[in-house]
Amino acid sequence: MTLEENKAFIRRYIEEVNHQRDVDAIDRYVASDVVNWAATPERRHGLAGYKEIVANSLRMMPDQRWEVDLLIAEDDLVVVYGSRRATWLGTHFRGIATPTGQTVDVELVHIFRIRDGMITEHWAVRDDVAMFQQLGGPTQLGDGHAVGPGATVVVEPRSTTF
Repeated sequence: MTLEENKAFIRRYIEEVNHQRDVDAIDRYVASDVVNWAATPERRHGLAGYKEIVANSLRMMPDQRWEVDLLIAEDDLVVVYGSRRATWLGTHFRGIATPTGQTVDVELVHIFRIRDGMITEHWAVRDDVAMFQQLGGPTQLGDGHAVGPGATVVVEPRSTTF
């Protein structure tokens, strides 16, 4: 696929899966042996874990919309930079125990590797601190560290061969 075809593929994926809330459409876009580097280790490998994560996101924020500000393609990678706006209806998320009905609007970066017409790898970075603040969630981590503007969050580095 060309770079423009890869970008169009990801735009269709976002529209069908996230905006039309069609979890079954994932089967047309994501390889069975996908590696989702943004997931916890137990859900990182394979289509079932990938679909579970997307389905949970759509349950917690069923009206979510992605605003794509930048779509960049290089080789077999497509990078999406933008934001996700949604109403929080989830029943639990990192200390937030009940649906708040709050609107959240957070920045995101998603990177997709496309091979043979399918997503084979995925990375994501979201502004969870901003989401916590918008939901009225905890402003302190369990160890007493602040969560808010200026807070430093350490993320385990991941790597793969390119």
